[in-house]
Amino acid sequence: MADPVAAAWAELARLWQGAQDAAHDLGHVRRVLANCHLILPDEPEADAGAVQMAAIFHDAINLPKDAPNRAEAATLSARAAAAWLSAQGWDAARIARVTHAIEAHSFSAGIAPRSPEARVVQDADRLEALGAIGLARMFAVAGALGRGLWDDADPMARQRGLDDRAFALDHLEVKLFRIAQTMQTPTGRAMAEERAEWMGSFRSRLLRELGGGALTL
Repeated sequence: MADPVAAAWAELARLWQGAQDAAHDLGHVRRVLANCHLILPDEPEADAGAVQMAAIFHDAINLPKDAPNRAEAATLSARAAAAWLSAQGWDAARIARVTHAIEAHSFSAGIAPRSPEARVVQDADRLEALGAIGLARMFAVAGALGRGLWDDADPMARQRGLDDRAFALDHLEVKLFRIAQTMQTPTGRAMAEERAEWMGSFRSRLLRELGGGALTL
């Protein structure tokens, strides 16, 4: 019998068909899967196989960040996963565990996780938005979309409204620090708190180098 995990990776590669996205590449998927393995002990009732498939397929349909239907990406990914898993002989109840975990991982979709699998996958994916990896991905997306790194005149938006469509650094306050407050599991919360603290330290250092003085968090 063929290795189902290897087959899932092959299907993901087929769906992506060589698409280039530095923030959503195979490395991202591998790290999300690794995070799932770290978090799974917090959710002993979770179906580990369903978690694994949800992690592999969570970005199967990866719409651009600025696409008007970006919030539909998780739903489309869940449908793609369901179709493939059904063809592999998975039963409907188990597929539903996978699809809900995929749908609930999305921050923009705003779907609350209702299962242990969804809590694991949501936390595992959101950790990728935090820490050094989160910052690298944030700046990569900003560059791909032609956005500025920060507002030289007012990097902390003290005299203007936050606008992460114009400045990457604003994304920390607009979204990323908020993500750290949404974690569902003890392991996810601990990892998120450490990574968010590091991002705050990075921003403080950046402001010092820009001549803006140290940030008081």
